[in-house]
Amino acid sequence: MALIDLPLLMKDAVRGKRSAVTCALKCANQCAAGPCNHSDNSTFRDIASAALSRRTVLGGTGGALTIALAGTLGACSGPTPAEEGSTTGTAEGPTPNGTELSFTAIAPVDAETDEFTVPEGFDWHPVISWGDPLFEDAPDFEWDAQSAEAQKRQFGYNNDYTELQEIPDSDGKRAVMFVNHEYTNENIMFPPETDEDAVLEIGMAAHGLTVVELEREDTSSPYAYVRGAELNRRILLDTEFTLDGPAAGSELTRTTADPEGRTVLGTLGNCSGGLTPWGTLLSGEENFHGYFRATGTSEAEKRYGLADEETARNWEAKHERFDARTEGYENEPNRFGWIVEVDPFDPESTPRKHTSLGRFKHEGANVIVADDGHVVAYSGDDEVFDYLYKFVSRATYVEGDREHNLTLLEEGDLYVARFSGNSPEAEIDGTGELPADGAFDGTGEWLPLVVDGASQVEGFTVEEVLVNTRLAADAVGPTKMDRCEDVEPSLLTGRVYVACTNNSDRGTEGEAPADEMNPRTENRDGHVVEIDEQGDKTSTTFAWNLLLVCGDPAQDEQTYFSGFTPEQVSPISCPDNLAFDSVGNLWISTDGAPDGIGYSDGLFRVTVEGDARGRVEQFLAVPREAETCGPIVRDVERTAFVSVQHPGEDGEWGAHTSHFPDFDGTGPKPSVVQVLPRAE
Repeated sequence: MALIDLPLLMKDAVRGKRSAVTCALKCANQCAAGPCNHSDNSTFRDIASAALSRRTVLGGTGGALTIALAGTLGACSGPTPAEEGSTTGTAEGPTPNGTELSFTAIAPVDAETDEFTVPEGFDWHPVISWGDPLFEDAPDFEWDAQSAEAQKRQFGYNNDYTELQEIPDSDGKRAVMFVNHEYTNENIMFPPETDEDAVLEIGMAAHGLTVVELEREDTSSPYAYVRGAELNRRILLDTEFTLDGPAAGSELTRTTADPEGRTVLGTLGNCSGGLTPWGTLLSGEENFHGYFRATGTSEAEKRYGLADEETARNWEAKHERFDARTEGYENEPNRFGWIVEVDPFDPESTPRKHTSLGRFKHEGANVIVADDGHVVAYSGDDEVFDYLYKFVSRATYVEGDREHNLTLLEEGDLYVARFSGNSPEAEIDGTGELPADGAFDGTGEWLPLVVDGASQVEGFTVEEVLVNTRLAADAVGPTKMDRCEDVEPSLLTGRVYVACTNNSDRGTEGEAPADEMNPRTENRDGHVVEIDEQGDKTSTTFAWNLLLVCGDPAQDEQTYFSGFTPEQVSPISCPDNLAFDSVGNLWISTDGAPDGIGYSDGLFRVTVEGDARGRVEQFLAVPREAETCGPIVRDVERTAFVSVQHPGEDGEWGAHTSHFPDFDGTGPKPSVVQVLPRAE
């Protein structure tokens, strides 16, 4: 008996380059089901001509950073291997912006290679892996002796967003790490004879969030996790979350189990996240739709991909709250799709879900403090043809007043982005060829959804805007994007970078055509957007340009690296998660093992300032069928961290395709890995 029946593993059920198994388990085959956005709001092309009189181009040496790491809805992977004799190295020269993390870029790694590949002179070390015991009373992991109670006390599965903060007064030797767990692949987690109920309950327990302490001997030594440490915590599907903000307590969030509509059990489908200035962590609930069976008849359910179909894990058969057809639980899906905030320094604190930031398939949220003290959070809706959002807090940040700052995401204004290009329509033909002015660029505006506590969308109450944010956004006409994934503001330049992972539906029959913002039809490799709000993070207007149009220049001449010589870049595809180092270089992780061909996913550094702007250098590659997630770069210490998610995704019990990280013949374990210089 298969642990999970996956009838859609046929290749014709998959759009793009992602593994069919990943599509089924991570996003419930959303791409195969087709786009959820059927709105007829203005497309980018419709409004481009109006922008010709407002030509605005960002400076060629602006702090743009490209973003590359896969997402959860599309099918994506690295570009196909270059032909023999092609150039895939990077330009020689000083390290960008004088960073201390110098390395020789690695060559692309064949996707069938089950290795973790790092530059010459570096080593990699697992920090923590699925099943590692977090507490003194937690059992050691055993493949043949798993239980739900054990998993609740162990590190969860498919780690994604990752963040480290030093513990005060520890001389740099101790840190607290936050990790979320996006989804599970039960077919490679358990022997096929495992009891069906045990599979379900252990799988549930492997979701959620983890907080764990780390320690090291000194800054040149690798971190190890501390079993039984004071801050260690697992946040599970029975953990209480407080729902706050304007939609909390509304009729749209109440259920039989929670008639007040303010206490939600657990979190699902967590993807990327962000660190707040006051030291808490944000996590985005993304593909929650794949965990609920619903009627699939209402406009709102259809817009979020909810359907009357048995889910892959079939939790609804045992736990009625996952069956939204059940009387009293119709609103349970409305309690997911939010930005979650967790205090890693207080194990007794109640995590919160912020309705003020809207409900959609959040890739994550990243925060910056504007000059006037308002907190601004950016978030992408990771689905083809969906939108980019910005939140501006009502109150302002107060340095040192943590209690006050913990309330900043509870109230504020919510906006959605509309972009305009400055090139004639005829010059954007869907091939990705640059227009005559030599850049994909233009201007944009943030369209209001909620301002000063009032709805700005005709026919929608504030609660309806925030719970059914996709429908409200459709009504005001934002730009349909190619899967906005991570959205990261640079703390040095203030510019904002958006990873658009891919969109194989762009320009196909009945779908939105290519435009200057999304310039390629059937966009399989993605691109990175740079936004400049020109010093005012609360502004409702901005300038923009494309930093990267991704791909392999050896095979596709219509790639773009901000004018940098394409023969001297590492090929890069499907940008997903983003990070910055201490001097402002952009780091991109990619997503989508390419099903037996192409390159492994990796972590890439992108220069965004000076003559080498647009240079892409590959730093590492992850094992077979894995995705690179949660990058952290500490270039002063010459070290970096990544979460290795879903290694060996296409395997099955007894025929595992990866044995990472132990390489001892057992199955794969998603893990957090640290890379640092080899000890002499």
